[in-house]
Amino acid sequence: MAGDAVSGTGPANVTKYYIENLPEGTLYQKRRGRISRVPEIIVNTLRCDAAVYSGYSLQNILGFRLAKLFGKPSAYIMHGCVEYENGINLEPDESMSRAEREMMGLTDVIIAVSSGFAAWLREHYPLYSDKIRHITNGIDLPDREIPFDRGKSHMILSVGGGMPRKKIRYICEAVGKLRALYDPELYVCVIGAEGADTGAIDSYDFVKDMGLVDEKECMRLYSEADLFVQNSCFETFGLAVLEALSRGCPILCSRHVGALELFGELREEDVIDDCEDPDEIAGKIRYNLENSNAKRLYAALSGESDSWKERARALESLMSELVLKK
Repeated sequence: MAGDAVSGTGPANVTKYYIENLPEGTLYQKRRGRISRVPEIIVNTLRCDAAVYSGYSLQNILGFRLAKLFGKPSAYIMHGCVEYENGINLEPDESMSRAEREMMGLTDVIIAVSSGFAAWLREHYPLYSDKIRHITNGIDLPDREIPFDRGKSHMILSVGGGMPRKKIRYICEAVGKLRALYDPELYVCVIGAEGADTGAIDSYDFVKDMGLVDEKECMRLYSEADLFVQNSCFETFGLAVLEALSRGCPILCSRHVGALELFGELREEDVIDDCEDPDEIAGKIRYNLENSNAKRLYAALSGESDSWKERARALESLMSELVLKK
């Protein structure tokens, strides 16, 4: 199992959860340097029965080529689509797009992190449709009491910084309307790196742009916020949604957020249909501030069947099938 498991991003956390739950004896990436990773990949590919690479990295190309050379099945866990997302974020990169397509072509199986993303991949990359599968990301429900009864902070929280695909500027526009008509103390707290929309977001005087924060600070903000909003136009899963909910924070998501498939039946007020409509967003923010959905949605999670332990078992089973076919 190879891939970033330490940076604290959503994909890195997924890799970390898999490592924690895969069987004893699983080999995993320990080297961080570009050069030092090469001999580790070679040795571990020789030692393993099957190789899994999680997330976009140029090391995957070497890993998949070596797996083919040594007759070992391989899988590529796709947390997103670099080619498509770079375009949305106004940062197209042809070299990254070529590398991603090469990874998809070399690996035996492409594992999408939600069923919706798997369907999207089959539609947009029909050349690889036969090798696309999905294992929806899991959640380990915390073994503690969830603080659903919370004090009022007037904070609307969102993660994604200035990336245009997160559509946070439309959240800001919606909150501007609510400040004028509903709650003048309402403000938006934004977590994440700068991007093409940072200027527009920061132009609102009621925005608190935190930039990149560590995991401890992120959890503190989830615990403090009155509502977490994920308004992305493309979100293959959205681990932050579950992290916020596990802290007792109500959530509001666009219909494009893959994590929503974990909840089963949803109400109209739980989901933003048009992520570029500030009037719709404002109305649903207000509704969820007055009618918290945190307890209801948390109760809808399946617990053990959606746990990372079960997801690791599914991954192990898939790779075992590939080994037998080899």
